[in-house]
Amino acid sequence: MPLHDRTFLLLGATGGIGQALIKPLLKTGVRLIVGLRDVGRETSATHLLERVRIDLAAPDLDQQLAAVSSQYPAIDGVIHCAGQNTFASIEATTMADIDQMLAVNLRSPMALSRHFVPRFRTMGRGTLMFVGSTFGSIGFPGYSVYSATKFGLRGFSEALRREVSDSSLEVLYLAPRATRTDMNTAEVDALNDALGNTTDAPEQVAAQILKALTHTRRRTYLGWPEKLFVHLNGVLPRLVDAALRKQLPIIRRFLDQRG
Repeated sequence: MPLHDRTFLLLGATGGIGQALIKPLLKTGVRLIVGLRDVGRETSATHLLERVRIDLAAPDLDQQLAAVSSQYPAIDGVIHCAGQNTFASIEATTMADIDQMLAVNLRSPMALSRHFVPRFRTMGRGTLMFVGSTFGSIGFPGYSVYSATKFGLRGFSEALRREVSDSSLEVLYLAPRATRTDMNTAEVDALNDALGNTTDAPEQVAAQILKALTHTRRRTYLGWPEKLFVHLNGVLPRLVDAALRKQLPIIRRFLDQRG
């Protein structure tokens, strides 16, 4: 579906990937509305954006979405690239951490879909783009809760795509590998360096999101050998178990160093 003259709601616009996505989207001719918890917070191309207040972790998210739809009834696309992440062992993960990751990474995509799917059906078109993670296919030590939410997002988007497959609605899922964003702590950056992991720039991920939107790519996994490990974990998980067991001493050096 061509992007020009469409109206997209972008969640996660203040994060690295969201920031990098704004200008490329605007160049396609999209009318872009960004949902922000703090509408006064600066984003790139500020003067070109329309802002609405959306707190993805709020109990009244459904009411906030209703207000946005009332203000912008032409919205026919949603890009969810917001996320919360904590790199910690399970015993060092607080209940607040768990609640925040569940709310932002999993509950909010479900709430968005519940709200917009019937509206898109009425409009006869609509796109839901969810940005997941390689850790939505490979459970990684130190990311047990984060992985669970991203596994859930991948499963939700897959089931939803099949649920609306008899309509013109599009449900797209894109899984980046490690990306250089402010969500990563110094310990995570050091861990990636120690493991020799390639880390993508947000602009690289944003370009792939735009490509997936333009060409209606239902599933996109980024990075090599990450895509290989995603496949192996699906068919021969013991191989991935063994590889991560070898890396565990390195991973433990960086775990639970939050101040």
